[in-house]
Amino acid sequence: MTAKMIGVVGGVGSYAGIDLIRKIYDHTDAASDQEHLPVSLLSVPHSIVDRTDFILGKTTVNPGIAIAEVISKLTAMGAEVIGIPCNTAHASMIYDVIAANTVSSCKLIHMVGEVADYLKNSHSYVRRVGILGTTGTISVGVYTHLLSQYNIEVIYPSEDIQNLFVHSAIYDVAYGIKSCSNPVSTKAKNNLSMAASFLSREGAEAIVMACTEIPLALTENAIEKIPLIDATTILAKALIRESLSKNSLPNKTPVVNDIDTVTA
Repeated sequence: MTAKMIGVVGGVGSYAGIDLIRKIYDHTDAASDQEHLPVSLLSVPHSIVDRTDFILGKTTVNPGIAIAEVISKLTAMGAEVIGIPCNTAHASMIYDVIAANTVSSCKLIHMVGEVADYLKNSHSYVRRVGILGTTGTISVGVYTHLLSQYNIEVIYPSEDIQNLFVHSAIYDVAYGIKSCSNPVSTKAKNNLSMAASFLSREGAEAIVMACTEIPLALTENAIEKIPLIDATTILAKALIRESLSKNSLPNKTPVVNDIDTVTA
């Protein structure tokens, strides 16, 4: 069976795209070059505005438009299965624009929906999940809506911890992951570890690294014996599954209703 080409939208966390491809290869059962899956990465970060800036109203330019244009170019190159390694881009106000401008013959993988299914199927005991993500992802409650369908309560960092530790670990120009991706700064790692510890103390039974920059910093499988769920790895496995699927299912966007704010 010929595998379908995977298309990866780069530039939405530039190192996140590289990390996704690495994880696709890591989780592919291949014994030679020829047995690996066909993958195309297109990274045009200058054309895609920051997703959190759009959600927070700092720009009126919807990044979903530019992301859809990247997907169009990937499909022209032969990609049939698409992954967007950015949790914030899966907020419905962005993702719906992407889906509406993507050809129906192309299979879009909904990263957050895949994480929800993974928790349901592989961690069925979990009833409280901590979320480490961008302020944009948290403010619209993407994970809250999807996980509530499985009766899973979502826990977020407090507002102070989100602003001082999580947001800064991602965005600070001096030490944040977007500025210092390889290697990730010690301060960014420490900030995220402290935020994860807060979620653990608040009763989280698992913690989702719901920003594709965060797994670049927190590479362990657990913190304080609480499992760390890597959304990028889950996306990689879903892309492999669909690439090898004889008949991919039609695109189906999980029902997510964005809200204005979520109390952190």
